[in-house]
Amino acid sequence: MSPLILTPVALAAIVAIGLSLAVLAWVFLDPSVHDRRMVRKNLRRGLASDTPASLGVADDEAPRGSALLVRRLTPLKAAERLERLLSRAGRPPAWPLDRLLAGKILLAAGGVTLSLLFATAAPGLLAVVLGAVVTLVAYFLPELLLYSRAQERSKAIGLELADTLDQMTIAVEAGLGFEAAMARTGKNGTGPLAEELVRTLQDMRMGLSRREAYDLLAARTDVQDLRRFVRAVVQADAYGIAIADVLRTQADEMRKKRRQRAEEKAMQIPVKVIFPLMLCILPVLFIVLLGPAVLGVLAAFSG
Repeated sequence: MSPLILTPVALAAIVAIGLSLAVLAWVFLDPSVHDRRMVRKNLRRGLASDTPASLGVADDEAPRGSALLVRRLTPLKAAERLERLLSRAGRPPAWPLDRLLAGKILLAAGGVTLSLLFATAAPGLLAVVLGAVVTLVAYFLPELLLYSRAQERSKAIGLELADTLDQMTIAVEAGLGFEAAMARTGKNGTGPLAEELVRTLQDMRMGLSRREAYDLLAARTDVQDLRRFVRAVVQADAYGIAIADVLRTQADEMRKKRRQRAEEKAMQIPVKVIFPLMLCILPVLFIVLLGPAVLGVLAAFSG
């Protein structure tokens, strides 16, 4: 029986798998997680149970030592970009920043491992290019997923904005203040915009000024219509304009823009239908209609 000989590529693959498993165990299986969870539970005892998920940190987040290791392995700009995407995506409680950074490293290590194994089985330029593409896609996969979720959340906020402003207008005209109307709308709402309103009120209760809290609201959501509404509210607060008039005007404008966007999408449908029609439907239709005639002509000339 011949002894087993490991090639350098296979050895590198085994080392990469071992390092990936070690980092995975260090990040997610550290025994200090249970102690941190108990301390966090004791600190939150007696607080309201309906705190928005976007404000908290998951109970099973990565421990401190592992988080420092993961942050050292990640460029600072990449971590900041991921932090902005997390903020726009609503900060899912199951995926804090440290866990996403660890996931990027693990996915990249898995991509490198698979690429090395594939290059060992079928060496060549194609294997190298394919391995590089797989590694890059695996490394940026969390960011792509977060970007998709952030886009969906921004669209949901844009659709909810007009109705939310209507509710706030009714509350203000009934005698409530602007912040009280915002609190009632956020409490009664269920979408991402309601969560952001509650977050803004909590920022003001923590000591931020109104303008700073409103600017943070616009930065977190990154919705152009909401950013315009925030500027209008800040100007109304600075110049003493009646907030009910501002809300009514902004609500009417948001409804008009929503209707214009729907009309724009409806006008784009004929243009978008042309390419599937030309590539998929018309060739089959021509084959069905002209096929028998072409076969008849060929049969006549061959006969």
